Amino acid sequence: MFDFGKLVKVPTTIMRGGTSKGLILRKVDLPSDPQLRDHMILRLFGSPDSNQIDGLGGGTSLTSKLALVGPPSRSGAHIDYTFGQVSLEKNVIDYKVTCGNLITAVGLYAAEEGYVALTEPVTEVRIYNTNINKIIVAEIPVENGQIKYEGDFSIAGVPGVASKIMLNFLDSGGTFTGKTLPTGSPVDTVWLQDGRRFEISFVDCSNPVVFVRAHDVGAKGTELHQEINGNKELLDTLEQIRVQAGIKTGLIRPDEIVHPSTHALPKIAMVAAPADYITSSNQMVPAGDTDILSRYLAMGTLHKAHAVSGAMALAAACQIPGSIPNQLTTSSGSGVRVGHPSGILYVEAKVEQHKSSWSVERAACGRTARRLMDGYAYIPYSVLAAHDR
Repeated sequence: MFDFGKLVKVPTTIMRGGTSKGLILRKVDLPSDPQLRDHMILRLFGSPDSNQIDGLGGGTSLTSKLALVGPPSRSGAHIDYTFGQVSLEKNVIDYKVTCGNLITAVGLYAAEEGYVALTEPVTEVRIYNTNINKIIVAEIPVENGQIKYEGDFSIAGVPGVASKIMLNFLDSGGTFTGKTLPTGSPVDTVWLQDGRRFEISFVDCSNPVVFVRAHDVGAKGTELHQEINGNKELLDTLEQIRVQAGIKTGLIRPDEIVHPSTHALPKIAMVAAPADYITSSNQMVPAGDTDILSRYLAMGTLHKAHAVSGAMALAAACQIPGSIPNQLTTSSGSGVRVGHPSGILYVEAKVEQHKSSWSVERAACGRTARRLMDGYAYIPYSVLAAHDR
């Protein structure tokens, strides 16, 4: 952090990871006081403002993401990574969640910045994710002593092709609650205040996710953004289900005032059996090309594609007998092809049963990432002065 006259400039890297985009900030360049640090970061992003017009945020939940990085604080790791979801509407950065997409960017960043020595053909970057107290391994392709950027791997929701970066979430069951099935049951029932009840499956793998049948909430599971984001009644029902599931598992206190931007966990997704559907780019996806359909919500709106962590939870759920995803999927193995608004996401999970509990030894998927720019982000010096008063 540097004083630049009446402006403060902060070294900043902007990267895309998977279908997300965010700022990579080094902890050493920011104030040690967490409140002052977050005050600065919110100003860098241009929050609170739904358009983030006066900052570097992109005006959506997928482009308002933060990665705080630094030297490893845990043995066996190459880099520390703390994820923050920067609110558009409030002066809030949510650190109680993680983002699999942005982890891809952090893995590439660590390899580019020399946090790990490059080895061929794959350099394993061990990332300590402080949000979930887990190590994630990103496999960075290396050729002729250099990072291999070009490739033929593509992901739905991102134009073009690049080299594939595999993400391996190790021992990812019970990340936030301590149990892969937080309630101990593959199916539970939640009651809403208006008397309606819904069956859900609650699975905690990388992120805690509530799965509900699309049919049960009056949907098909093939909907795109306008159909869901424009349906206030559906969004309200899903939010109530999410909150009740959070209360049931202790992630939300019964007396809390809850909003998607203040309580990101648990996540929620509508799932359905495979069916033909048209993607947001007007491409036909035949039913036979997917194993299950999922419509995943982020900060109260439909995700433009699908969160990686949510897909890993879904892959784990598909292998747990009796769960709602297990009832709907056509997959009989560890790999699951998830049909989402932008296309198909392939994800794997290795799930094992131990008497009445379940563990997820490994959850993995392939992503791409790219450094977009390096430079300095500027904020008025008065922002710091105002905080000190």
